[in-house]
Amino acid sequence: MTWASPKDSPRMAAYPRSVTWIVVSVGGLAFFLFFASWILISYPIGSTVRLYFYGVDSSQKVDLSIYPGNQTTTIVPHDDKNVNIVVNNTPSESDLQVPVDSNGGASRDKSNLAPKSNSQVPISSTSPPVSLESKETKDHTAPLPALSPALTKKEDAKPVADPFKVTKSIEIDEQISLSLPNKSNSVDVGSNDTAVSSDSKSGAVQSSSSQSGNDTKNAPVDTGCDLYHGSWIYDTTGPLYTNNTCPVLTQMQNCQGNGRPDKEYENWRWKPSQCDIPRFDPKKFLELMRGKTLAFIGDSVARNQMESMLCILWQVEAPINRGNRRMQRYFFRSTSVTIARIWSSWLVKQTSEPFDFAPAGVTKLHLDAPDDNFMEFIPKFDVIVLSSGHWFAKQSVYILNNEIVGGQLWWPDKSRPKKVNNVDAFGISVETILTSLVTHPNYKGLTIVRSYSPDHYEGGAWNTGGSCTGKTKPLAVGELVENGFTKVMHEKQVSGFNRAIEKATNKSKLRLMDITEAFGYRHDGHPGPYRNPDPNKITKRGPDGKPPPQDCLHWCMPGPVDTWNEIVNEIIRREYEGKKNFPS
Repeated sequence: MTWASPKDSPRMAAYPRSVTWIVVSVGGLAFFLFFASWILISYPIGSTVRLYFYGVDSSQKVDLSIYPGNQTTTIVPHDDKNVNIVVNNTPSESDLQVPVDSNGGASRDKSNLAPKSNSQVPISSTSPPVSLESKETKDHTAPLPALSPALTKKEDAKPVADPFKVTKSIEIDEQISLSLPNKSNSVDVGSNDTAVSSDSKSGAVQSSSSQSGNDTKNAPVDTGCDLYHGSWIYDTTGPLYTNNTCPVLTQMQNCQGNGRPDKEYENWRWKPSQCDIPRFDPKKFLELMRGKTLAFIGDSVARNQMESMLCILWQVEAPINRGNRRMQRYFFRSTSVTIARIWSSWLVKQTSEPFDFAPAGVTKLHLDAPDDNFMEFIPKFDVIVLSSGHWFAKQSVYILNNEIVGGQLWWPDKSRPKKVNNVDAFGISVETILTSLVTHPNYKGLTIVRSYSPDHYEGGAWNTGGSCTGKTKPLAVGELVENGFTKVMHEKQVSGFNRAIEKATNKSKLRLMDITEAFGYRHDGHPGPYRNPDPNKITKRGPDGKPPPQDCLHWCMPGPVDTWNEIVNEIIRREYEGKKNFPS
């Protein structure tokens, strides 16, 4: 047997062609691999992969993310800082207009209408400290206000997904319109051994740690001067942003975009009597908060403040929208800072199922249980800003210790006395939510309780002639007329704050941001009749003197609400700047 092929065999002649084919194939493959490697190096696909799996894209210019549960449409420009986007949100975003009447009616007494003045520089009053009753059972006449039908839409807070996961697509039925124009009231609850005193302004308790200075976590806080006594001064520097440089501004608070003719309300700054609040530096703030999460939790006024914060920060960096129906979340890549917001009308647990003699459909508030829609996320937050109060004017049933104890705009059995009215219910709710935070075993953060935000329906309620139309500057010294309802709501809030402090067991910190009196002077800072861009809207009183529909509860943006975030910035700075005790 031989392995050789016969001479001149066709099989023998095929060998050279096979070798040539192999050489050509290997050479072609090598060329392909070289070329493909050059393509990958020159045009990386990493950002595309990150976008697909994580919602992060370093090269994409504009990202359209829509989350109807939060009722906010957001256009997110990433790197092109020359693109300004204005989003016209639907007017139903705002949840309510709050009328108040200390006498229990649907309107306010006309004595709340402040006198006219030509003074340019109003300052806060030097009234004596708020007196808190030692007996919490003292009765306060509860107002029975009605809510504006057009502004009572509650934001969707149904749990549908983990808010820390990106929602890829959600169907919506809203129309999107786009244009492309160019006091130191504080408590450190981290120590069980505290020196307690009473704040001279609000009655809020303060404490300072008596731990050793070697323990940086419990080191005394540099509280600085009182931030809440002072004056409104005119600042020619102007606002921190404009309505054309913030793409997340709710249309109802876009006063300039809605045609408000004056702009002076944008230029007043709050000046504490004994110190200055630094002008907000967004770059420094993001560096101070590096790697941390700031969460705004509460009602539409919380949304108002959160959007103000985003507008300020947007001037130096466009964040990435990572929100979903349960939580709005904006991520700033340069410092890994997250700004979040969770909707909670009352901050306590609410149900709609029948309970005792309360039928289905009426909201039941369990005053002794926190809102379980957000408590699971508390350990993930480093700073929390709470906002509540105005929804206690809305119809609801109050349940305490598994018993119906009262209700607002609902009480079928008039022969049965109420044990709790809406003002008392607010105080109880504040104690409940704060107690749940200062006793949470896994929460170490800073909680800032923004005090009750005053509205300015002067001369009545929203539906009985109350108005803030034509107010173009702050009230002056001596012009502020005390509002009975605002005063008692503030007292109940401070009282609940103090009671929660006594129950503190964890290492978190609690601060009262007491803006109520200072912002009582800012009747000029509301949208008033400029709630939408309709060119045909009514903005002046009619022949009968009746004012047009208006919003005297929420705040124009830019406007006074930006001062809240300057104070938040100062509180955080005093707590953590140059220290190692930031919550981790």
